[in-house]
Amino acid sequence: MPRNGYQHMVLDHMVQRVRRIQQERGERLRAVRTVRAARAYQADCLKAIGRAFSPRPRRCALKTTVTGVLQREGYRIEKTLYQSRPGFHVTSNVYVPESVSGPCPAVVGACGHSMDGKACDAYHTFCQKLVRQGFIVLIYEPCNQGERDQYALLDERSCVASCCPAHNMMGKQLELVGEYYGMWRAWDGIRAVDLLLSRPDVDPTRLGVTGNSGGGTMTEWLWACDDRFTMAAPSCFVTTFMCNLENELPADCEQYPPGVIGAGLEMADLMIARAPKPALLLGQTYDFFDRRGLHEAFGDLSRVYDVLGHSQNIELFIGPNTHGYSVHNQDAMVRFFCKHAGLGEPRPTTDPDTLTPDDLQVTESGQVVKEGSTPIYELIDRRAVQLCEKRPALEGEALKRRLASLLGLPTRGAVPHYRVVRAVGIGGRTHARYAVETEGPIRAILKKRLVTAGYSHSLDVEPVVHLYLPHISSEEDLASDPFAVTVNPEGAMYAVDVRGLGESLPEAHGSAGFFQPYGMDYMMHGHGILLGESYLGRRVHDLLSVMDLLRANGAKRIHLYGRGQGALIALFGGILHDVVGNLTLSGAPLAYRDWTTAPLVTWPSANFPRGVLKWLDLPDCYRALSDRLVLLDPWDVDMTPLPRHEAVERWREYGLPPEHLLFSVPDEQARQSQPSS
Repeated sequence: MPRNGYQHMVLDHMVQRVRRIQQERGERLRAVRTVRAARAYQADCLKAIGRAFSPRPRRCALKTTVTGVLQREGYRIEKTLYQSRPGFHVTSNVYVPESVSGPCPAVVGACGHSMDGKACDAYHTFCQKLVRQGFIVLIYEPCNQGERDQYALLDERSCVASCCPAHNMMGKQLELVGEYYGMWRAWDGIRAVDLLLSRPDVDPTRLGVTGNSGGGTMTEWLWACDDRFTMAAPSCFVTTFMCNLENELPADCEQYPPGVIGAGLEMADLMIARAPKPALLLGQTYDFFDRRGLHEAFGDLSRVYDVLGHSQNIELFIGPNTHGYSVHNQDAMVRFFCKHAGLGEPRPTTDPDTLTPDDLQVTESGQVVKEGSTPIYELIDRRAVQLCEKRPALEGEALKRRLASLLGLPTRGAVPHYRVVRAVGIGGRTHARYAVETEGPIRAILKKRLVTAGYSHSLDVEPVVHLYLPHISSEEDLASDPFAVTVNPEGAMYAVDVRGLGESLPEAHGSAGFFQPYGMDYMMHGHGILLGESYLGRRVHDLLSVMDLLRANGAKRIHLYGRGQGALIALFGGILHDVVGNLTLSGAPLAYRDWTTAPLVTWPSANFPRGVLKWLDLPDCYRALSDRLVLLDPWDVDMTPLPRHEAVERWREYGLPPEHLLFSVPDEQARQSQPSS
């Protein structure tokens, strides 16, 4: 286990940055004192929202099908299937009251993170409460909830067995093609509005949206993205981005709208954007979403509603329970919607009916992909194909500029300061340690395996440097990894832990640590997205800064070595820094394109540069390095070595020299593993 004395460094730096942004936002909001200023503030919010929730697809035919009707006393449930994108099917239930005259008010119901989707007790209960008051309610299911398991055709799907890891899997693959999973989720809801408004029994002037938890997220996102809603009631989601970050609370990838914090927005601003339409914020006293943030968000909203002259349209209700759409919150929502739909006080109703998943099932088999719906991973791959076919050929300086832009690299200034910290023993050898200050309080931890053990209190750099980047931890790799221990074995060797790896790992990386889809590394990547930057790019920046330091202290040439995640960082550093000589990469992926052809990819989210396939792929980088590159034992989508014959064949397809692809397995064993001709 590596030493971990810097584990809060990355989080604390992120908190400081976000806190400064939100302080500036607070000053702007406090300056909003007129209707004109409020409208200008809203316009800025809508611009940032438009950038985050993009691209939007073209509307296709909904191809709505009612597969069955469940009759209950006072209402019926229409089991409804529609497509939000061509071939991408959405399951929903439409609750319709009986004996109504004229168009009815309507509500879109967004499901929270329940594997039962629309059949979750809390969700069909709030639908029943609304329909008994005279609302038509359409509740639709998200991917990998209820009948929309996108991986139902796969034999092995343990890593996406629950909805949250499944969402994050889809999200990171969408990042490669420059899309945002939250927009995919929102688009399903926008098309639900289209379906509702196509009904003659729906009144378009009285249209609400509500949901709890992940459904609270989608309530807020839909409210911000679609101006057809006239009232909203998000439950158990609204707080502040700042609270979630400070409280170390990771969220699903759809809860990280790209660039909104970087644009100066807080969570409340996605509600403020539609003020002064009626909005009710719902929370719980003991929710993990910090109620302090909920009160702060309500205060921000109240300020804008007051300025616009409609303070009566914003309300706050906090139930007495833990996280969930409790009866208290449901009843508060129903009262609010009845009031603003012109229905007056809610009528007394009987207890909700007991409904089972079988009662509410839309498809015959219970899964849309088994009945012809295109899985999301196939749609992502189709988009990747389109981008690759249109992609310009980049090389030389154009490749460098585009790569730097994709990684969002900050400007490097003076040679970074470093501290000499205590030496350590690894594998029976003394290693000096240096804390290199690369960005504010961020420190890349540089180690140097010494030839002479006593010289650990200064940084004395050789003209030719051998610098290693680990998969997770340099200390672990230098102690036992067969590739790492052979780097310049008789001489000095350097290794660097960039932010969030090695000595600044935010948590243990055992069976459920670093690689969990909801871990702290994932959370830092997600907040990088919120800031509109790349966490991977910040890691590359750390490497570039360390190489600046080494060159300033005497290095004429730096040979880079990297394994796994470190191979990607070393690759990009080798493209971007002119002091780099040769690169030897172990366990590197052959192409980002491979990560869209496979349904499941286990590489952590931080390795997925947003929009990369529009501009370049890893073979472009390998090609640019020419004869300076050696690729050893490339890894597949599961971070395991590719079969030798497959790696060689694909390396040749990319037009890369076969002598630059090597394998640690002897030829005789490799031949035995190849299929016969």
